[in-house]
Amino acid sequence: MTQNPSKNPWIWVPSLYLTESVPYVIIITVSVIMYKSLGVSNADIGLYTSFLYLPWVIKPIWSPVLELFGNKKKWFLSMQLILSLVFLGVGLTTGLNQFFTITLAFFWMGAFASATNDIASDGLYLIALKPDQQSFFVGMRSTFYRVGMITGQGLIVVIAGNLEESLGDPTKAWSWTMIIVAGLMLLLTLINFFSTPNVQEVRVKKEDQPSFGKVFSTFFTKENIGLSLGFVLLYRLGESQLVKMASPFFLDEKAAGGLGLSVTDVGYLYGTLGVISLLAGGIIGGIVISRDGLGKWMMPMAFAINAPNLGYVLLSWQQPEGFIFPAFVVVIEQLGYGFGFAAYMVFLIYLAEGLFKTAHYALATGFMALGMMIPGMVSGYMQEWLGYPGFFVWVVLATIPSFVMAYVAKYPREFGKKLES
Repeated sequence: MTQNPSKNPWIWVPSLYLTESVPYVIIITVSVIMYKSLGVSNADIGLYTSFLYLPWVIKPIWSPVLELFGNKKKWFLSMQLILSLVFLGVGLTTGLNQFFTITLAFFWMGAFASATNDIASDGLYLIALKPDQQSFFVGMRSTFYRVGMITGQGLIVVIAGNLEESLGDPTKAWSWTMIIVAGLMLLLTLINFFSTPNVQEVRVKKEDQPSFGKVFSTFFTKENIGLSLGFVLLYRLGESQLVKMASPFFLDEKAAGGLGLSVTDVGYLYGTLGVISLLAGGIIGGIVISRDGLGKWMMPMAFAINAPNLGYVLLSWQQPEGFIFPAFVVVIEQLGYGFGFAAYMVFLIYLAEGLFKTAHYALATGFMALGMMIPGMVSGYMQEWLGYPGFFVWVVLATIPSFVMAYVAKYPREFGKKLES
């Protein structure tokens, strides 16, 4: 393959993965807050927004289309433009009588466009960078993915909250917020248009192109695929439940077992201190794997991503006053998450090794989404049954399979290590 040498991965890797995560968090997380503010029942919110996970779970079904046809850059730029129009559509229809049905339809279109954007963006990363570069930038990549998530959960939510206070009308506030999100997506699309490399992709000759069945079967016949998928599904078993209930815990009144923080407090908590910690953890994680290989750091990174969950147990027991103790827990949790998630991302790259990297990486991330979706769906029921203290103890216990799978997973210990020149 050949690529334009003037395209600097220090620019396009952050922008590309920011553009992956922003629409995801708006569709999956911020939509819940928006619908709650606009008076939709919890039952409807839980049922219909949970289905929005589905495109990320089943995206491997159409990922071979991107592997066998078209250009990765054209695919993701097209999807990003569609996402800009989707969020504009949401913003323009929040005031209609049937707003829930209409905006949900827009979010469904956005979910499929966002999942397709993920496939194409990941594909470009895998074919535009050499293996040692992939390992080196995996920390930057995962960090900016999380920065995009925090932008949605933090900055966008704070903007909506401030608009609600200033306008006195949640409908107008969320309408303007979604229009702002549409503008942000358009800006990111333009940045990616100019910054991402034009790569000559290596393709199988037309007469030798395999069937979709072969693309899928070559993934499921990989060596130790059972253990590998077990690792992908269980490495974040605790985190997948924690992430759903952390914000409600911070926002709930103390009488309900929460900490009684404001929406603005939570937005600033994740959007400032969390970002700094995440950047540090993710970048350090990518650097040490690039230096030493995945084998040396797998278990320490499993510890880093799971051990900070104990902080939430202490918070739920003590319910401290003020901002300091919760901020300290979030800083440690985000630092550990950024560091520990680097091992997970490098393992997914290893799992996608072979001719059909884009399709196989999409399959791996589909299982990753499944590993987040199913535990997340039961997390609310577990919290209501156990209360916050019991729930966070359960989350800590749920990290045990993560340590087991990190220990038994099979991979080259030197994988991810930068080659000596």
